[in-house]
Amino acid sequence: MHHANHYYGHSHVLARYCGLDDADPPRLHGYLQHGWNIGDGLAPDHEYVPGVPSFLWSERTRRRAWSLGRRRLYVTGAPFAYLLAMEPIDPSAPREGTIWYPFHGWEGQHVEGDHAALTAEIRATETGPVTVCLYWQEYRSARLRRQYEQAGFRVICHGYRGGQWKDLDPAFLYRLLAEQRRHARVASNRLCSAIFYGTLAGCEPAVYGDPMHLRNETPVFGGQERIRREWPGLHGARIDPALARAIAVDELGADRLLSPPELRRLLGWPMPRSVEDAELTGVLTR
Repeated sequence: MHHANHYYGHSHVLARYCGLDDADPPRLHGYLQHGWNIGDGLAPDHEYVPGVPSFLWSERTRRRAWSLGRRRLYVTGAPFAYLLAMEPIDPSAPREGTIWYPFHGWEGQHVEGDHAALTAEIRATETGPVTVCLYWQEYRSARLRRQYEQAGFRVICHGYRGGQWKDLDPAFLYRLLAEQRRHARVASNRLCSAIFYGTLAGCEPAVYGDPMHLRNETPVFGGQERIRREWPGLHGARIDPALARAIAVDELGADRLLSPPELRRLLGWPMPRSVEDAELTGVLTR
């Protein structure tokens, strides 16, 4: 099982949906897309064994992967969409302010940009309280946290995504969803998974500010220029919520979710023990 299948607790969410032990999800027989991207859905820095199935979030991603020569591609929808299906939204729950996700680095590359300028732009744009959610790598910087806190923002981190089968965090998406449901808006300086998640979770989205960049960043599949060209309506301090939601549903495959039996069969997972016991009892009593 590729270690990236565990990122953000994805395999744990799918195991719960399938009626299996979400504390110890079974081996997933293939590669699961772990973040939104404009390529084939898989991380370009990972090596993959040819012929192993890929489980992708959307039909658009499947078509791109096919055009790049990948085969055995299956659209399953994003794990976050399955979590929403299991944790329906309470429309009467109060929401206030904005949750803001600055573009972040990762273990192999650090992000470079002017956080002071971004802080000023956020303060000039948002009218309610602001929660800034930093990726764990940036959250470790006390200087960066203080910079946002001194601007009057609440600063949080959803947790560690896990890696190499260590430091796994099955509750990551649950914390993300709970925080997004507290806020009326979700914003970032780049179109990203968190924007689509927040939109699907009922937030008004926004994408504005200096997009920053990764150290030695390579614009894979066209980079930011292509993203702005293909999704112009998803950039700005005010975005049409209906348009944003329609695109989020499409990109996250929220209208393509499989039933638990279908998903178990596709991922190579067993039936829940209770179902096995029930079927065995039926056989023995016939």
